[in-house]
Amino acid sequence: DGDGDGDGDVDVAQCYSDKFSVEVPLADYDQFNPVVGSHCVGTNHQDIVDVERVVFLGDSVTVGTPPSPANSFYRSVMADALAEKFGLEPPSGLWKQVNFIDGVSLQKDSGDFSSCSKWGARTDDFAAQIAGCFNGPELARTLIVTTMGGNDLASIAKDATDPMNPISEDEVYARIDEVVDYLDGLLAYATDPMNFPNGAYVVFANVYEYTDRTGDLGVCQAAQFQNLSGMWPEGMPYINYLNEGFMNLAVAYGTDMIFMSEEFCGHGFYFDDMDTVCYEPDAENWFDFTCIHPTPNGHGNLAGMFMAVINE
Repeated sequence: DGDGDGDGDVDVAQCYSDKFSVEVPLADYDQFNPVVGSHCVGTNHQDIVDVERVVFLGDSVTVGTPPSPANSFYRSVMADALAEKFGLEPPSGLWKQVNFIDGVSLQKDSGDFSSCSKWGARTDDFAAQIAGCFNGPELARTLIVTTMGGNDLASIAKDATDPMNPISEDEVYARIDEVVDYLDGLLAYATDPMNFPNGAYVVFANVYEYTDRTGDLGVCQAAQFQNLSGMWPEGMPYINYLNEGFMNLAVAYGTDMIFMSEEFCGHGFYFDDMDTVCYEPDAENWFDFTCIHPTPNGHGNLAGMFMAVINE
């Protein structure tokens, strides 16, 4: 092919040839033969057109968190861009804000936009979030956008590095398989024409981490509040295994995944360390002091990745 039109001219390994190494490899996404967008920040399996409703599911990355201002949250930035692109009724300013008591959007539904994402959510919360945003078959052609899996990964990391009683490698892989199965449930629901007679699209993020693949969980001070500390370089292959599971589903269901993990690598707490595998000159940290949430620039870049996939 080679004409640069986003229908499979490149593979993921080519997109990230300047990052990662033999010791700290890129996830093996190309084993699933995904179609990679010309932008190199995600797949290009769906031709996303004529969207009538947009629904955000997921965790605190999607809800948004202080100190980032509400207008900078990736869902807020995307809502404005999507309203313009598809001629939708934009959400109110209140929809972009956070209900700090419940950790959700201050308004669930506004204009043609909904958010059922929630602080602390894990992939086993997808079912409840689906029920919260969809009440029987949805006739509007729907775009579902989500970040989910970071809290699952943090929980696994905590249990795998527990100094008293760490879980075994087999248990880690079993836990990851469960996480992938829960995403499978969302994609099975969204791609079932009984649920969306006029169609639905899904674009989801893979799972990032804040150590730039060093595994230095303690590099961010606030990580101690989530019981994350010490060195966990052996955790990096687990992250690849998790994200490979996500890619397998993107291909199997014809949905799209953005490479949030790979794009944020080099923008974590080792962003200025030339010896890391993702080092980029002049990079900045896209994670805020909470360790696991994006800065306003991180949110802006995340919105850009999602929009690149939606636009191609």
